[in-house]
Amino acid sequence: MKLSSIRRGSRVQIHQLPVGESRSQFIRIGLMEGAIIECLERLPGGTLVIGQSRQEFALSANLADSITVMPV
Repeated sequence: MKLSSIRRGSRVQIHQLPVGESRSQFIRIGLMEGAIIECLERLPGGTLVIGQSRQEFALSANLADSITVMPV
């Protein structure tokens, strides 16, 4: 399933990141395949606020739609 489809409070494991430059940027900030993340907030316009290891990240709807996740 896509990260963009999860609900607030859901915990998921990243299954696949997009290829290309955005993949490298995700890995630099610590988001990589196998990481467990939680949806902290869903903002208007589709933006997701996710949390991992005491860090919070805001992802646009387009970026969130490019990440495949699995339920934990």
